[in-house]
Amino acid sequence: MKLKFFCPRWGCENIDWDTFLINVKKAGYNGIEYGIPNETTYDELEEVWEKLEKHGLEVIPQHYGTYDADFSKHYQRYAAWLDLVKPFKALKIDSQTGKDFFTFEQNKQLIDVAVEHATSTGVPVYHETHRNKFPFAAHITKGYLSRIPYLKITLDISHWVNVAESFLEDQQEATNLAISRTEHIHARVGYPEGPQVPDPRVPEWQEAVNKHIEWWDKIIERKRAEGEDAVVTITPEFGPYPYMVSLPFTQQPITNQWEVNKYMMDLLRDRYTYK
Repeated sequence: MKLKFFCPRWGCENIDWDTFLINVKKAGYNGIEYGIPNETTYDELEEVWEKLEKHGLEVIPQHYGTYDADFSKHYQRYAAWLDLVKPFKALKIDSQTGKDFFTFEQNKQLIDVAVEHATSTGVPVYHETHRNKFPFAAHITKGYLSRIPYLKITLDISHWVNVAESFLEDQQEATNLAISRTEHIHARVGYPEGPQVPDPRVPEWQEAVNKHIEWWDKIIERKRAEGEDAVVTITPEFGPYPYMVSLPFTQQPITNQWEVNKYMMDLLRDRYTYK
């Protein structure tokens, strides 16, 4: 089994690309996860991909910015985003897909246009378990996974912990099904009242950290069973404000996002690499 770690561009947008990619490489990441706004131009992406090649880094494009409540407009904008990234080499795509209030049939249309993209490009699209999107909760996602056998996901289980206001102790069938269909991990730690603990390094949040590690362990166990050619991709995805709490009045972050994400990468690399 091979492990690959990806650094989120999210939270580092104010750093120029070359500096950012140099920092990513020095930190020991294999690549970046790049949230691409729908309004991005071809020329902008071409410039980023040239820099990625120069620095020898892989990329997971991330879709997040299709918000239209009107389904017809939503479908068109989502399909246009997939067309935008189509010419650019990627390992896989992470997609925040659909809306929590769209019908099953509507969200399935979006899933299926992603399947068409994957078929034509060879780049798989995995749908992120995210609030406000179609897989926003464990029990809802269970229904989609049960009815769509080809559906694969990015597991960001921090969102489900927040939505269910629990560590999902009473939804083990749903979480086990999700784990069996996970092809990318967002390693952020949530807690019942929020999608991101203030700092995963401190003792008071170790219960939450350990709960998430239990889920990630099961994914790793499954991927190891697939053989030495299996690849596990992980993005430590602790985010900036408003995911990260800031101090009143000063608006200063209570911890360092870059350091926290590197800590999560080092923790999981050490845990999942055979000595």
